[in-house]
Amino acid sequence: MWITSSPTETLTPAAVALGNFDGVHRGHQRVIQPILNCVGAAVEESKGGTRLMPPALSSKAPNSRRTYATVVTFNPHPQEFFTGQTRALLTPLNEKVQQLINLGVQQLVLLPFDRELAALSPQQFVEKILLQQLYVQKISVGEDFRFGKGRSGTATELQAIAATYGIPTTIIPLQTCAGERISSSSIRQALQQGDLECVKALLGRPYMLIGSVVKGQQLGRTIGFPTANIQIPPEKFLPRHGVYAVRVLIEDATELGVMNIGVRPTVNGTSPSIEVHLLDWHGDLYGKTIQVHLEKFLRPEQKFASLEALKQQIQADCTITKSLFNG
Repeated sequence: MWITSSPTETLTPAAVALGNFDGVHRGHQRVIQPILNCVGAAVEESKGGTRLMPPALSSKAPNSRRTYATVVTFNPHPQEFFTGQTRALLTPLNEKVQQLINLGVQQLVLLPFDRELAALSPQQFVEKILLQQLYVQKISVGEDFRFGKGRSGTATELQAIAATYGIPTTIIPLQTCAGERISSSSIRQALQQGDLECVKALLGRPYMLIGSVVKGQQLGRTIGFPTANIQIPPEKFLPRHGVYAVRVLIEDATELGVMNIGVRPTVNGTSPSIEVHLLDWHGDLYGKTIQVHLEKFLRPEQKFASLEALKQQIQADCTITKSLFNG
């Protein structure tokens, strides 16, 4: 996938899905779907000149024309820009990129959200960004999409402005699951409650933590349960502290495990850590990047009277996890 934050480096013409897309949840997937259906052949010339394209795209048909399935989002998130407060993300950039690739998106445009962009009226946003920079051919947005100065523009206004230029706009109704609106906020709330069944239903997949294995205090080895200490992006949204049954993807293998997120009060820990004990793994994980898929919240983190009591509880957690996966 081609990723750019520079208007001069975008692949055009583009079929565009607009939004923040944090989580790339089932609602976001519905917004993205319409732009995947109008992809043509490759194009080498854009905006009156020849442009180098990513090899994966240009090698297919370098002399013919194509409409690129493009997700346009904002960096930083507008709320971060206006509040100055860092926003925890369900899908940090690398994870969002992978999810978009899985859907078939060919280009991600990260519009730098600054005072100049924030000051554009809805009409100016369509003309300067969508038409002059992206040569947009089709637009897809969610029903609740807002844009332009002071978030004054609505999805229906976007549709009307685009129509004056002959650009079709698809407005996707709000999506629901079990009567609840599918949104990034509802996913965060479910994660804080440890309701992974709800999270999976809203996302369309298990919630993931992706990170590299680093050296920890290696206390797990002393009680017979060695753990992999996972370092994840600092902006990643963490679920409720506690113990989880997980599936762990290591290169091409999938392993079962028990994960603890928390401060480890039994050993007087003070800062949060993420540790995974793999049930049937014997090998060196240091330096490897792994994906941890959260399948079931087992219990809250708690302080035990002794390491022996902690050991007995971890063994019970492992037994429960095996029964969950092996049915």
